[in-house]
Amino acid sequence: MTAPLLIAKGQREVVLLPQMANRHGLIAGATGTGKTVTLQALAEGFSRLGVPVFLSDIKGDLSGVARPAGANARVSERLSQLGLADHAPQAFPVEFWDVFGAQGHPLRATVSDIGPLLLGRMLNLNDTQQGVLTLIFRIADDGGLLLLDLKDLRAMVQHVGDHAKDYTTEYGNISAASVGAIQRGLLTLESEGGAQLFGEPMLNIQDLMQTDNRGLGVINILAAERLMQSPKVYSTLLLWLLSELFEQLPEAGDLAQPRLVFFFDEAHLLFNDAPAVLVDKIEQVVRLIRSKGVGIYFVTQNPADVPERILGQLGNRVQHALRAFTPRDQKAVRAAAETLRDNTQLDERAAITELGVGEALVSLLDAEGRPGIVERAFIVPPRGQIGPLSAAERQALMQSSVLAGHYEQAVDRESAYEILKGRALQRSSTADPHQPVLPRDEGPAAPGAGNHGQTGHRGRVPASAMETVARSAARAIGSEIGRQLIRGVLGSLLGGRRRR
Repeated sequence: MTAPLLIAKGQREVVLLPQMANRHGLIAGATGTGKTVTLQALAEGFSRLGVPVFLSDIKGDLSGVARPAGANARVSERLSQLGLADHAPQAFPVEFWDVFGAQGHPLRATVSDIGPLLLGRMLNLNDTQQGVLTLIFRIADDGGLLLLDLKDLRAMVQHVGDHAKDYTTEYGNISAASVGAIQRGLLTLESEGGAQLFGEPMLNIQDLMQTDNRGLGVINILAAERLMQSPKVYSTLLLWLLSELFEQLPEAGDLAQPRLVFFFDEAHLLFNDAPAVLVDKIEQVVRLIRSKGVGIYFVTQNPADVPERILGQLGNRVQHALRAFTPRDQKAVRAAAETLRDNTQLDERAAITELGVGEALVSLLDAEGRPGIVERAFIVPPRGQIGPLSAAERQALMQSSVLAGHYEQAVDRESAYEILKGRALQRSSTADPHQPVLPRDEGPAAPGAGNHGQTGHRGRVPASAMETVARSAARAIGSEIGRQLIRGVLGSLLGGRRRR
């Protein structure tokens, strides 16, 4: 059996059992109480077990995990206090990711894979506008048009808006006001840099699940300082990553340790203004993804930031200090204390407001899956450097990565924009305004339909010969089957991978 991870130490050692790590967890506490250091320490612990980790670096100071800890008086004092003489500094393998491509390998998704539900949240659409966006995706699917980047979606929205009457009978009303709202949302998203999120090559989820030649799990760090300027883009991206993990990983049952641990920092952004249908989907993913061997750890200021039905699934808890300056704060402290398994020797409510930096109330699952009695303890310090790498050190690690060069060059293959532009030119040359625009049986089939160009390594672009074969096969099979597009569990209001 895999050795437990020492997480904290107070009157006794508090350990996390690896077989219970995919039962999810919560790291909570006010700003400046030590949540980020706890996150780093946990990520290092999983890496030492050979478990890959994904986390977002909100403040830009987690990259130091790639270097062993140097001389640090506070860390040395804490190690001495806890009696951890064998706690040696250590460097950990990392991969850096960045939607904008500056601080890591570019991280992209296609518009089709993100889907209308998550994209509607990015665009701040209301229910009616969301419904129209869903119809636009459906029309693209039926017409065999791939939506890969934002120019594809813009072209599709414009096309549907211009030909709304042609689709009313089959798809329902498409109001000009809703189309306009979607177009305005797309302009806002582009102005915030969101266009760089969409396109190819798309992230291959397997690239997040690597170990190095020492058997250490790779710690994947998403640069999120700039991304956090668009909170809904940030939270939607992480939701998409979760949905991809859920969709692609096979059932695993009870494992000795997780396949991957996913830390969701600033988790309150996930639920702010989220429609009920999206919260339902998130709850479904959190409940079911542990059977795929994935552990999710929410990091937030207050447990109340997480809906109760999701909070109830987070069995491993690290509660740092909360402040109680107002009646509302005091209510939050009471609620946080009540979520922990009571220790008769400890006043949890009072302790939460008294905890020092790096100190926490910790309750972890036992071997039977029951919450452990809460302990007041100090978090074991990280073995890696606390604080960021220099820009030169980061760039050197990026250039030496096995992924260097694979995601850096964007690819723009034929998709909705090019096809619609070609049809417009053709109509212009034939001067036949009545020519069908989106034939359901004769239009070009989507290359790689059903998996967005996947040829064994998700997101890699097939050769032109393979595209030709895919088109021919799709035509031969027929439009309804050959043009099926895949939508993840969070990508469609219908839920699950949709096949008509």
